[in-house]
Amino acid sequence: MSGRQEARRRDSALSRELLLRAAGELFTERGFDRTTTRDIGRRAGVDAALIARYFGGKTQLYLATLEAERGDAELDDLLDPARLLRVLERADRRGLVPILQVAVQRLGDPEADEAARAALHARLVEPLHRRFTAEGLPRPRLRAEMVVAAVIGIVLGRRSGAFGELGEVAPADLSALLHATLTGGS
Repeated sequence: MSGRQEARRRDSALSRELLLRAAGELFTERGFDRTTTRDIGRRAGVDAALIARYFGGKTQLYLATLEAERGDAELDDLLDPARLLRVLERADRRGLVPILQVAVQRLGDPEADEAARAALHARLVEPLHRRFTAEGLPRPRLRAEMVVAAVIGIVLGRRSGAFGELGEVAPADLSALLHATLTGGS
C-alpha cells in the first residue's frame, strides 16, 4: 500500500470520528430534529457530504452515536449506586443525552425515534426489569419504567433551574439521597 493510500485511510478514519463526536455533541445540545448535517460538518471541521459517505445519512449517523454511547460493557441497573452516580454526573456534564431526550419528546424521524426508544429500554429499563423480576416484585416492568422516568425527571429538574436545592446539590450527594429514596433506605 502506498503512503498516500495509508494517509487517506487515516484521514477518513479521523473524519469519521470527528463527525461522530460532533454529531453526539449536537444531538445532545439541540436534539435530533434541530441538528442539521451542515451543523455537524461545521462542528467536525469536515465536509458535511462525508456524512452520506461514511454513515449513509443523518439518521444512520444518529444511530451510530447511540451505538457509540452504549459501549461494550453490560450495564448495571440504576439502583446500583455507582451506575446511578455515573448517569447523574454524565447528565451534568453533557446534558440530556439522546436516549434520555426521547423519553421527553418524540423524534421527527421514525427510524431514529424507534432506535432511541429501544436504546432507552435496553440500557435503562431492562436491567431494572430483570432486577425486579428476580426479586419477585409485582409489575416489574412498570416499576422499572417508573424509576427511569423519575431519574429523567430529576435530570430535567436540575437543568431547568426551577428547583433551587436540586440544581445545587453535588451529584454524589444527590445520587446517595436518590438511591435511598428509590430503595426505601434512609
